[in-house]
Amino acid sequence: MKLFGTDGVRGLAGKELDAFVAMKLAMAAGIYFRKHAKTNKILVGKDTRRSGYMIENALVSGLTAVGYNVIQIGPMPTPAIAFLTENMRCDAGIMISASHNPYEDNGIKFFDAHGNKLGEGDEAAIEKIFFDTELLISEQKTGREIGSSKRIDDVIGRYIVQLKNSFPTDLTLNDVRVVLDTANGAAYKVAPTVFEELGADVIVINNRPNGYNINDKCGAMHPETLSEKVREYRADIGFAFDGDADRLVVVDERGEQVDGDKLIGALALHLKSEKKLENDCVVATVMSNQGFEDFLSSHGIVLVRSNVGDKYVLEEMKRNGCVLGGEQSGHVIFSEYAKTGDGLVTALQTIALILRSGKKASEVLDPFELYPQRLHNLPVSEKRPLESIEGLKEKEEAIRADGLRSLIRYSGTENKLRILLEGKSARKIEKWMAELESFFKKALNG
Repeated sequence: MKLFGTDGVRGLAGKELDAFVAMKLAMAAGIYFRKHAKTNKILVGKDTRRSGYMIENALVSGLTAVGYNVIQIGPMPTPAIAFLTENMRCDAGIMISASHNPYEDNGIKFFDAHGNKLGEGDEAAIEKIFFDTELLISEQKTGREIGSSKRIDDVIGRYIVQLKNSFPTDLTLNDVRVVLDTANGAAYKVAPTVFEELGADVIVINNRPNGYNINDKCGAMHPETLSEKVREYRADIGFAFDGDADRLVVVDERGEQVDGDKLIGALALHLKSEKKLENDCVVATVMSNQGFEDFLSSHGIVLVRSNVGDKYVLEEMKRNGCVLGGEQSGHVIFSEYAKTGDGLVTALQTIALILRSGKKASEVLDPFELYPQRLHNLPVSEKRPLESIEGLKEKEEAIRADGLRSLIRYSGTENKLRILLEGKSARKIEKWMAELESFFKKALNG
């Protein structure tokens, strides 16, 4: 059985991810991290899900059992855990969150001593230890070697200072009205505090977590509520975060949602104008719109595409020396200020861009037209390797020759084939989608 997915370990709390799994996973991770331990401390944070209590205590039990000292900091955004792990000189950091998923789910994300998400090699090593029962038993400590745990409640201040330092010191948010939707999640305290301290007129919604209402008809997954409030309060801009605040959705002063590719495009152009876009490159995933890539190219900016997932975006950013990258879903990474997607950093950089321009959000954050795009999910009875399907390569070459971009891949969690087509002609997209659907039904379902 494979534990790790694209972003840590995730599942239904109490079922796929129960206390026993969490404790064993903590023991395995602790054994792995102790090989390179420097401080013998591991930081643990969480979002606002009720199941976070169960998983947190299980993690503490597992880590202390193998000799680690644990620092618990309570509800904090995922990017805060990445920052604080390095800032507080810990050997590793752990975030308990299922991000944008409903409250019934939960997850465990790991960071190394430098605040980076673990690579696949690290995850595979932890998995191997997890399934080695003899090793887990033999590595448990006794007497003075058993670890300790303590809770620290005031570390939020360190993260707030880090966020404020990311905002230009010559700018102020005085006379800027902002609506924040914290999704009843991990940003419910830190987000309004940062914007208020920078001088904004702040209206906050969905900031009363009760353990069950995280992401429930609110936040980045449901920005329609934010749109209504922006219009109602005649705000200059609105920001919606997801449950662990690593994702951001922006709503302009008209209440219109800003496309993620357009947001990154506008930010890239701004960085280039300020001579801060290293190597004139940006990283986005294979899902980003071709219109985005063509827009960047017209301004002398190269788009590097990565696999889906912000850790893969960061890998390509490091490989290509890029300072900006992200996903159209709202995960944006500014490597100068964060090592993972940080919704708060992105929000502050977006406001800085708008203030510098002297224009309204709707003007600045709509820099190009998206090309027509169609995504179709086709149920399949088996996931045959795509490279083994006769005639597929020729189909893809013909699609490319017809001026379209195609992305064909299997879902990682369902028996579905995801077919993405994109280009300037909606008519061609419909024609090829019908042809591909017929082709795959015969090839995969008989």
